[in-house]
Amino acid sequence: MARHSAPRFSLLKQFLFAIVAIFSISTVAFLIKRAPSTPCGHYSDAGVKRFEPSPSPLAFMKSKRVLLVSHDLSLSGGPLLLMELAFLLRSVGAEVCWITNQKPSETNEVIYSLENRMLQRGVQPAVLSAKGQEAISRALKADLLVLNTVMAGEWLDDVLKENVPHVLPKVLWWIHEMRGHYFRLEYVKHLPLVAAAMTDSHATAEYWKTGTRDYLRIKMPDTYVVHLGNSKDLMEIAEDNVAKRVLHEHVRESLGIRDEDLLFAMINSVSHGKGQDLFLQSFYESLQLIVQKKLRVPSMHAVIVGSDMTAQPKFESQLRDFVRLNKIQDRVHFVNKTLTVAPYLAAIDVLVQNSQAQGECFGRITIEAMAFQLPVLGTAAGGTTEIVANGLTGLLHPMGKEGVTPLAKNMVTLATNVHRRLTLGKRGYGKVKEMFLERHMAHRIAKVLKEVLQKAKSHPKL
Repeated sequence: MARHSAPRFSLLKQFLFAIVAIFSISTVAFLIKRAPSTPCGHYSDAGVKRFEPSPSPLAFMKSKRVLLVSHDLSLSGGPLLLMELAFLLRSVGAEVCWITNQKPSETNEVIYSLENRMLQRGVQPAVLSAKGQEAISRALKADLLVLNTVMAGEWLDDVLKENVPHVLPKVLWWIHEMRGHYFRLEYVKHLPLVAAAMTDSHATAEYWKTGTRDYLRIKMPDTYVVHLGNSKDLMEIAEDNVAKRVLHEHVRESLGIRDEDLLFAMINSVSHGKGQDLFLQSFYESLQLIVQKKLRVPSMHAVIVGSDMTAQPKFESQLRDFVRLNKIQDRVHFVNKTLTVAPYLAAIDVLVQNSQAQGECFGRITIEAMAFQLPVLGTAAGGTTEIVANGLTGLLHPMGKEGVTPLAKNMVTLATNVHRRLTLGKRGYGKVKEMFLERHMAHRIAKVLKEVLQKAKSHPKL
């Protein structure tokens, strides 16, 4: 029997239907009606000049066989970025296969959801065994193999074994980490022999160039820097004022925060490296500064999005203990880790990017916040300094305990100066439109993939 085709909804509509489960249906219904759709009835397009979309810079990847290897499948940045690459490649007709190296024996809700998303977008087969013969066969036949994160390097020896030399000339190693404990030969001993490495920031590239030389005595391959870009899905929501208003109201209502209150947020997985503890210290100090200086500001709140008591129980408990001991339970809110950050970006006033140690490798959430015209308060380290222009699109502060007071003062500055807050946000949005869209990222990645394919083609067969 022929299958009836369903009406095609815009990405915005699909997103709004997804959040109906979280927010009330009645207030979202009018927005769904408003969302762009194909009009019914007669429509005359006489005199309307049609523009053909420009071809994708990745069009040359059509029919190419690509194998993507991720160390895990989770809501962390690395796997999600690799999924985006998978979807970009599928959109131009590449044959894309995904392998998860460290997959738990029992599929959890997150893995099930992400695998289904990939299957729906044509990434086949999303559940391919990492260690089966089929994985070896696909690796040998692939035109391009992308290792995602440093830890994915273990898969080479664990699975390919004697076939490793055949595969290395067509490997692009996408590195996201900026932590010293990843400088281990069992992870990266094959790194000098791959076709190329790719990082999300110049800071990360320099960190790995120096670290591999000084600690491991090995040389990095040709390394390319590809700044990320915001997806079309996110930009569609960020640029729809009605959608943002609905999300703004419902998130704040769910948190018990009034429309006129000022909301600072960190949206990261909770861990020491992300600096949520120092963020809370700064927030508490900002409240004290306001009282001491008798400043008139809106009621200030802080929200930490990314909570997961099973992942970091001790650290999470310390955060909550700090809140309780300082009696700011009515000001601080914790939200579980989520794949959908747009509602929270629509609801907050300021994003805080407080990553410690070497700083953030890039910080995708930073450019996402800028798309929502939010000012960013970030640590002056890592990829954040390649995104945030201090004093123009946000304000930077030192890392560690030395940064607690400066961050607190920056919070007070934005709390007391609405014009400054809005100006920083508008400039940030302008920078996103200029540098950090999906098409910008596609152009940057396309240049790298062309180089890798050319190297693989010119390499003698083993």
